[in-house]
Amino acid sequence: MMAGVAGVALIAALWSMWPSTPAPTAATPRRAAAPARAGGATGALAPTAPIKLDALTATREGPGEAARNPFRFQQRVVAPPPPSQAAAPPLVIETPRTPAPPPGPPPVPPIPLKLIGVLERANGVKWAVLSDGKSGPMYGKDGDIIDGRYTIVKIGTESIEMTHADGRGRQVIRLTGQ
Repeated sequence: MMAGVAGVALIAALWSMWPSTPAPTAATPRRAAAPARAGGATGALAPTAPIKLDALTATREGPGEAARNPFRFQQRVVAPPPPSQAAAPPLVIETPRTPAPPPGPPPVPPIPLKLIGVLERANGVKWAVLSDGKSGPMYGKDGDIIDGRYTIVKIGTESIEMTHADGRGRQVIRLTGQ
């Protein structure tokens, strides 16, 4: 019984997929696309333009003598400009050259320390823990000189502000590094 139901379903599927009209052939005229009319009817069959096979096989004129050759590498010939009647001398304006200013001082080198952490003591004084990557950690509070070259200006919660010991080159060092 199940085989019979499956067979009927297969036949119904094949029947719905089977084309209802034959495929157009060369002898069958094609339907021209026409706008739909107000009554809902579509356009009637219209003859198509015949293919002119003679025009496809006819010989044509070859290309004429061209002045451009893409495979020849030479300078492009440009016609000289027509001579002018009275050639005026070009106007030359001389501007006095000013000497370049002397170079300024060299830029301040960056501070090569990294902030490892910030400690707060029981009395409320914050201490910064710094590292140069070569020696052990260095500790300091506001106003301390670190490594004999840098001064701690201000210690925040996630960053510190430092300068060189001579007061130039203020730099903020964040907790994640520079």
